[in-house]
Order: sequence, then C-alpha cells, then structure tokens
Amino acid sequence: MKNKKEKVIIAKKTENNNPTIESAQKFPQGFVSNLASEVAKTLSKMPGFKGGPRRKSNPKKKKIDNPIFLDTSAIIDGRIFDVIALGVFTGTFVVLESILSELKHIADSQDMVKRVRGRKGLDYLEKLKKGRLNKFMILQDLEDSKNKEVDEKLILAAKNNKGRIITCDYNLEKKAAIGGVLAINVNTLANHLKITAVPGEALHIGILHKGKEMTQGVGYLDDGTMLVVENASEDLGKTVDVVVSRVIQTTAGRILFAKKI
Repeated sequence: MKNKKEKVIIAKKTENNNPTIESAQKFPQGFVSNLASEVAKTLSKMPGFKGGPRRKSNPKKKKIDNPIFLDTSAIIDGRIFDVIALGVFTGTFVVLESILSELKHIADSQDMVKRVRGRKGLDYLEKLKKGRLNKFMILQDLEDSKNKEVDEKLILAAKNNKGRIITCDYNLEKKAAIGGVLAINVNTLANHLKITAVPGEALHIGILHKGKEMTQGVGYLDDGTMLVVENASEDLGKTVDVVVSRVIQTTAGRILFAKKI
C-alpha cells in the first residue's frame, strides 16, 4: 500500500478529450476538518461576521416633530398660552425636566407672588398637556449637560433637536442667537403686534391719570400702548380728540405723544 503522504496522480479529460494531470497533497485523516473548525471559530468571533456576535447598535433617537421649547419665564408669564390657543404655533411643545423642576421650586416659594405665578404656570402646562390641538412632552436633560445651568441646558437641547425656544428672558434670547438657536421673545412679539401710529394721526382717547409732568394726561390704546397728551391733566376721566405728535420706541415698547385737537 502506498504511503498516505505520497502524491496522487489524477487524470482528467478536457473538453478536447486531452488528458490533464492535477497533483494534490494528501493530509493526515481529520486534519482538514479540524482546520476548518478552527477557522470557523475564529471568524465567528469577528464583529459583523454573519453568524457571529454583532455589536449592539445604538437605538435611533426618535425625532420630535417641530419642537418648541418653553422657558420658565414664558410659562409663568402666561401670555404665550393665549397665543397657542389661537392655533398660531404648530409642532410639539417641549418642557425640559430641569425647567419643570425650576417651575416647581417657584411654586413652593415663600414669596406669595412667585408662588402664585409658579402654580399658574403648572396649571397652564396641565391644560396644554390635556389639549387636543397641540402635542406636548416632557424631555429629559441631555447627559452631557447635567452640570450646566438651566439656560445652557435649554439651548443645547433645542439645538440638538433642531427646535425653537419661547422665552421672556432677553439674555436667554441673545445667548440662544449666539448658539445658533432661534428664540422668540414674548415681549418682542407683543410689541410687534401693537397698533402702529404715525405722527399726524388723529385718535380718540380717554385720559386716565396724570403724566410725569403736571400738565400731562395719560391714556392707553386698546393694545395697552401708552399715549401721553400735553395739557390734558385737567381732562381726567374724559375722552378727548388728539393728534399724534411723535412716537418713541423703548425696550418696554412704544410710547406715543399727542396734542389735543
């Protein structure tokens, strides 16, 4: 009997019936199967190999539909909820856990005014949550923002979710703008919605109280715009016809000055 390690000559026929010779090496019995088993074990341990263990993929973060983040100042102010009730905003209103904690802290304040505002803010959020016209959710703070201030957490969360911020805080509005996040200031929005009057325009106004100067009388338009009327201190409680003389724009809003006709 020939040695197992000897070369074996195998004859094959090609398509032209010409014999070709192929040589092969014989290995000890079981060597090939053992080798194949070891290779299979090695491959099975490689990540991503079919049949082997796969790395756990991070679950995809659920996208929030057009997120609108509410700041504490806007919540306790309350005016924005009247605007929301009109259906002006569309999307998902989001409140961070840190904002909610801050609001609860205000609601438990020893200061009566703060306590009332804080509790009203919580009531506003409860009504918004139960409303059918808008979506509402409470969002956990980002892991990498735990040691940051509330304003920074809010800006980071809005930027990460490609959302907007609604606030009454001027400084937060500017910080958000620097961080590339759109912040809508309720005070600015209210000023833009006020009646626009120009010098020379005639108005019918009621004089409610005296101005800083003894001869001035003060009245208000329907939207709350202050109108200072010269020589109207004696017309308290009366309605007079006036003509606008000048308009001053301040950080608090517009102030109109007028003269009696």
